[in-house]
Amino acid sequence: MAARDEFRVYGYRWIVLVAYMAIVALNQLLWITFAPVTVEAAKFYGVSDLYIGLLSMSFMIVYIVVSIPASWAIDTWGIRIAVGIGAALTGIFGLMRGLVSDNYTLAMIAQVGIAVGQPFILNAVTTVAARWFPMRERATAVGLGSLAIYLGILGGVALTPWLTIQYGFSEMLWVYGVASIGAAIIFFVFGKERPASPPCPPELEARSLVFDGLKQIMHQKDFILLLVIFFVGLGVFNAVTTWIEDILRPRGFSITQAGAVGGMMIGGGILGAIIFPLLSDYYRKRKPFIILALMGATVGLMGVAYGPGFTVVSLGAFLLGFSLLSAGPIGFQYGAEATYPTPEGTSNGLLILMGQISGIIFIFGMDAFKSPKTGDMTASLTVLIILMVLSALLSLRLKEPDTLLTEELKEE
Repeated sequence: MAARDEFRVYGYRWIVLVAYMAIVALNQLLWITFAPVTVEAAKFYGVSDLYIGLLSMSFMIVYIVVSIPASWAIDTWGIRIAVGIGAALTGIFGLMRGLVSDNYTLAMIAQVGIAVGQPFILNAVTTVAARWFPMRERATAVGLGSLAIYLGILGGVALTPWLTIQYGFSEMLWVYGVASIGAAIIFFVFGKERPASPPCPPELEARSLVFDGLKQIMHQKDFILLLVIFFVGLGVFNAVTTWIEDILRPRGFSITQAGAVGGMMIGGGILGAIIFPLLSDYYRKRKPFIILALMGATVGLMGVAYGPGFTVVSLGAFLLGFSLLSAGPIGFQYGAEATYPTPEGTSNGLLILMGQISGIIFIFGMDAFKSPKTGDMTASLTVLIILMVLSALLSLRLKEPDTLLTEELKEE
């Protein structure tokens, strides 16, 4: 075992994490921009709702292609270069989207450019935690990194309708473009590769090569189960977030109410992403919190699907976000621990990849099977609820990782 004085925890880890969170938040804000103003965007560009949905779906489609190369870049070149690539793409194409806001084709090209940057950023959350944080803080660090995803989405859901109404559609995109450049600069100034000495014993830091890690993952039964759970859970989140206005509009909800419901979902996720990972680190457990989160998310989705009024739907959305989004960071850390010594970027990237694939399937499916007369999506939401129940049952079969946390406790 390594001696205690061979590793050290630095206060600067929090600055690195905040710089990383800034670019995560802006990248996700740019992803979700069009969802809360689907109708207005369709009118602005003179296209159908599905074409506006494609602006969001482009992120999922691109992720499928870029995810593994991005994970390789993170694990090979490190977070400074790899996340830097994502930050540069987010800033440059975010600004471009504002400059060409009146042309759908050019806006789509800019959206794809931002989407290429997404996996370079999101796949690095567990790597940032592993490089800078001791094992006892890693679920918390991953939780805060994931929190930035939800803050960015919340900003997009809450601010986009208001900015569009107050200043206009083009002006809203311009504001977001300037903000994305600012976030990229923050990362390049404050983001560092690693501390002068590792935050944990060397044997807890070493990882295998990327493609060796992929081979190892395929023999991990618990990780395969986790992939299925992420396929359902993250897919549900992507689909509901993308179609939130279309889900609620046929039931008489206004654009402002749809934005408020989306905000409640993300707000719940922010709270859950703070509370659940802290508890998971404190109790040194992952499985119970994953199970609890999936059960709560299922109940919340029922509220969104069948709620008779704004209050019930809002409460359901809050519970859905609180439960489902809090499961993400714990699941990422579970995957990193269960697949050790597979690189964190690889396990993290595969989990998000599953959600992107399912997101595309669920989004197209919800659009294809909505009521042709009213546009109602209740039938599709019912199918998603059934899938959530099945994923909750699958989570019961997970085993607590033969945990690296226990090894660190021996060090203490």
